[in-house]
Amino acid sequence: MTNKPGQDDEQSLVAKISADIRRLLISGEFKPGEKLSEQQMASQFGISRNTLREVFRLLSSQGLLTHIPNRGAFVAAPDEADVIDIYRVRSVIQKGAVQAASPGHPALARMWALAAEAETARADDDWRRVGTLNMEFHRAMVELCDSPRLSAGFDLVLAELRLVFGQLEDTSHLHEPYIALNVTLLEHMERGDTVAALAALDAYLVKSERSVLAALQRRRG
Repeated sequence: MTNKPGQDDEQSLVAKISADIRRLLISGEFKPGEKLSEQQMASQFGISRNTLREVFRLLSSQGLLTHIPNRGAFVAAPDEADVIDIYRVRSVIQKGAVQAASPGHPALARMWALAAEAETARADDDWRRVGTLNMEFHRAMVELCDSPRLSAGFDLVLAELRLVFGQLEDTSHLHEPYIALNVTLLEHMERGDTVAALAALDAYLVKSERSVLAALQRRRG
């Protein structure tokens, strides 16, 4: 069954707005558990409420929003089980990205630029910015695969991870150690030392997962 032109346009608009909201989630613009105003967001994005509801349905199916009947749409608040699965997915995708890396790939230059920006943000004591830059660093890493589908899927993972961080009051200790580790990982990749890069990434993800789980458990406890 073929969609009508108007239906195609609507689906494209829903996909675009959903991607825009995911980017806002990754940058920390929304807090976990926050109720999203239909009126405000429809106005912000210049779309009808019907279209916005389709956007909310899509984001809910992706685990980024929670719909409560008669109450509306709320930003999701991932729990410990979600964190474990997030890092499982990260390990598979990002190890594949390290193995796919080729010298001179544009994503490597972007990763270096993001690592430098993170140093500046740390000096400014802007830990929310550091967190965003760290996520952009890992998003750029996945771009080494040259796969739009993998990149789109990884965006969902990053958005969920940001919603984990959003539940924590102080995230400086969750971001600060990884500024230097990002540089170390990049150095291995630039030298083409895939074995060392994979080992560094594995240690990195294990350390990060344990730190995030501990922080989340302390908050809930």
